[in-house]
Amino acid sequence: WSPEAAARYLDQRQKKWFEWKPAASANGPCVSCHTGMTYLLARPALRRVLKEDQPTAYERGLLDRLRANVGAKPPGALQDVETIFAAMFLAGQDDRGAMSAHTQKAFDQLWALQRSEAPAKGAWKWYAANLDPWEHSESSYFGAPLAMLALGLTPPEYQQRADTRERASALASYLAESSARPLHDRLALLWSSSTRPSAAPEALRTSLLAEVFAKQQPDGGWTLESLGPWTPHPDAPPAIGSDAYATSFATFALQRGGVSASHPGLSRALGWLRSHQDPTTGAWAAVSMNKRRPAGSMEALFMQDAATAFAALALIEAGQRP
Repeated sequence: WSPEAAARYLDQRQKKWFEWKPAASANGPCVSCHTGMTYLLARPALRRVLKEDQPTAYERGLLDRLRANVGAKPPGALQDVETIFAAMFLAGQDDRGAMSAHTQKAFDQLWALQRSEAPAKGAWKWYAANLDPWEHSESSYFGAPLAMLALGLTPPEYQQRADTRERASALASYLAESSARPLHDRLALLWSSSTRPSAAPEALRTSLLAEVFAKQQPDGGWTLESLGPWTPHPDAPPAIGSDAYATSFATFALQRGGVSASHPGLSRALGWLRSHQDPTTGAWAAVSMNKRRPAGSMEALFMQDAATAFAALALIEAGQRP
């Protein structure tokens, strides 16, 4: 596989994203689950492999958007989402021994927005547009593990504060009610355990790993259907066989959950990813699971953006260099 080609694809998509008016704001483009968040996860890893000296202009631009109004993200459909992303990525920029002023403000707003009443006590409101896999009515369960992940990136002194422990306890209680959630969202819980091991207690982790590997396809990948259950989408293009997004996200989450690259199931998944990068585009091909998107449209490649980012991350973390 080619890290250079993956980076080139992701950079080209960010160029278009930064120019796309529906994503624009005075403070920079939206940090979306599919194109922005995944870029901020994958591009630094690719930069290290490619021995690039500086962050890209798109990394800086997305981080500037998260720093804008930090601690005072305005009310609206994306307020809680942006607050979680700000906490997650700004904490990741900090020295682990100290919390920056920006990160402190992000967490202050994060806790202020945390819900205090059932059934979502301990969680946050999430953007819902009847769009799987990130923006459906129950996607708060995808966002909540990201908040837990963010907390695990803060200094130990902050995590041990009495007020932080109280908030984290409410979050952990919410996450413990996981049985009816899509497997996709429960994989985010496994991901969060990479910084907060207590997020996935051993019994839960063991059962989750068994479920994930039981749904692995003979070719090493996973289908989108296997990461559900999902809302029916009659206008979606047919999904047949292993899918690049499902496989890349599952592989990434399993690695972050502590599964070794030498594990037979994970080894087969990594082999699937190595063999499915498009040599022309540098991407891992994936299409919407919600509706047929016009060819060439920005929306048509959202799933592909995420698949490519998670595939590159998974391969890099497994030491799968070209």
